[in-house]
Amino acid sequence: MQSWTTERRQVANACRVLAHRGLVDDILGHVSLRVSEDSVLVRCRGPEERGLAFTTLDDIHVVGLDGAHDLPAGFSVPNELPLHLAVLARDNGVRAVVHAHPPAVVAFTLTGERLRPIIGSFNIPAMRLALSGIPIHGSSALIRTAERASAMVQTMGERPVCLLRGHGLTSTGGTVPEAVVRAINVDALAQMHLSVMATGHTPPSIDEDDLRDLPDLGSSFNDDNVWRFHLASLEHAGLLIP
Repeated sequence: MQSWTTERRQVANACRVLAHRGLVDDILGHVSLRVSEDSVLVRCRGPEERGLAFTTLDDIHVVGLDGAHDLPAGFSVPNELPLHLAVLARDNGVRAVVHAHPPAVVAFTLTGERLRPIIGSFNIPAMRLALSGIPIHGSSALIRTAERASAMVQTMGERPVCLLRGHGLTSTGGTVPEAVVRAINVDALAQMHLSVMATGHTPPSIDEDDLRDLPDLGSSFNDDNVWRFHLASLEHAGLLIP
């Protein structure tokens, strides 16, 4: 049976990156990666669960795209596995899914506002995500059924990221690094909104002239380089799984 060791390592390190950046706390949140036509690697919970910051390769297991699984004794799939499966089942190039509970994102979803392109060169990828629109799913419930997952997917549409009111976010990508970096960028944008709103001001969107002067620097710059930075940060903190 295929072990997918390299892919499992990437998913495990992704969990650690999210924790290191403060997007997940304790045991909440999960990452998945589609590795074949009908197989998905997903972060599971084991008998000695210690939280996402301390995820190991032993926490990453294969689940069928139909939800079927045969996990080792003591392990269980995430309650919100249907969220991952519903997103990955769509034929739109998505192979990786992040579900996280960043406090800034949760707080922002309760303001009644929408994330807008209020920043430019500070974080161009975050600006572009906001420019294309970041939907907010209105339910705060656990997405632990196919029906709830379908409703979230409908809210999400073809967008790569969806906020969940009073809950967190779901981000996607063609790769694990892309999905993780998108989640981090959305969290940064939510933090910036909240920081400005805390002063009593409503941050304006950047103007059209600035928009025309902000290039898309490409996935190599926006994802690959940033992903290496986060792995280096884990290594410096003694948390990287080599």
